[in-house]
Amino acid sequence: MTDRLHATYRLRADAATIAARARAIAVEQSVEMPLAAIDSPRILAEVVGVVEQIADRGGGMFDVRIGLAAETIGTDAGQLLNMLFGNTSLHPDVTLVSIDLPPALAAVFPGPRLGIAGLRERLRAPRRALTGSALKPQGLDAAALAALAGRFAEGGIDLVKDDHGLADQTAAPFAARVPACAAAVRRAAAATGHPTRYAPSLSGHYGQMRAQLLLAREAGVDAVLIAPMLAGFATVQALAAEFRDVAFLAHPSLGGAARIAPEVLIGTLFPLVGADAVVFPTFGGRFGYSETTCRRLANAARRPPHGARPALPVPAGGMTLARVPGLLDFYGPDVMLLIGGDLLSAGPRLVAAAADFVRAVADHSFRQDP
Repeated sequence: MTDRLHATYRLRADAATIAARARAIAVEQSVEMPLAAIDSPRILAEVVGVVEQIADRGGGMFDVRIGLAAETIGTDAGQLLNMLFGNTSLHPDVTLVSIDLPPALAAVFPGPRLGIAGLRERLRAPRRALTGSALKPQGLDAAALAALAGRFAEGGIDLVKDDHGLADQTAAPFAARVPACAAAVRRAAAATGHPTRYAPSLSGHYGQMRAQLLLAREAGVDAVLIAPMLAGFATVQALAAEFRDVAFLAHPSLGGAARIAPEVLIGTLFPLVGADAVVFPTFGGRFGYSETTCRRLANAARRPPHGARPALPVPAGGMTLARVPGLLDFYGPDVMLLIGGDLLSAGPRLVAAAADFVRAVADHSFRQDP
């Protein structure tokens, strides 16, 4: 039997139809044609998807575990996503809820190049939780964004990233924004003695993103933000493989449209294609993730299979300074808390507010393991 990766799908059915639905998914996600039309014994035995388990979850919901031939993936991250949930994502009642890759296939996708340990080393923060913030709103020019970046860095924030909505826009083109923000952060870091990093947002097609990375590296930048669902998994995979000295932070934009469980999409697949850190909406903020989902996602990022480096969870989305102690107790020290709007609301007190955030994280005593 060929090596297989295993995908589990959750769908609505009844006892009389679930076996047929499961077989249909297995075919759809493998050969996508009537089996009677296939005359190759090898393809029938090794390439056609195999229904391995059907579990009744109650309330008319079932989990269907299907084995898919690893040979159909090759080395392409886009094809991995295609084989896991390509056509079946078009069925409105099916969700991809877990994946399990065989060791040989996992080795093709080595995961983060830096991961938690590498990010900690760059930020000279071996044990404590990390801090981050975002430059916004869209519409500010490069000088205004650079001024904000410098003020965040003056407050001691570990990582200052572009808001994911900042692209190569007229108000602040990438070629103007990135050198200006990088220089402002570098000046502030020299004054504070803390190695704050700046992560610009990549946008456009592969060629444009690659050119942006080259420009960013020339400006002394060694971290970037990228949205895998917008850029494409193969693009992230290729850029992360080429720019091995750059930390990649993955943004979840468009991730909610995928009907893939967040712990699979953001916690497992984003790191698999090269993300060193994964941004996601935490519970209690502007989005609807539950505590259970957030815990599963963070654990998936920090506990990758087959010896890959763990990725850093970055909860975000409407967080406030007042929530820092509770969030640290929930996530533990291997986390970067990302607070944007609440700090920006401080206006002229931005540097002091950033310093308060940094101090709250540095001084926190953890009550329990996450």
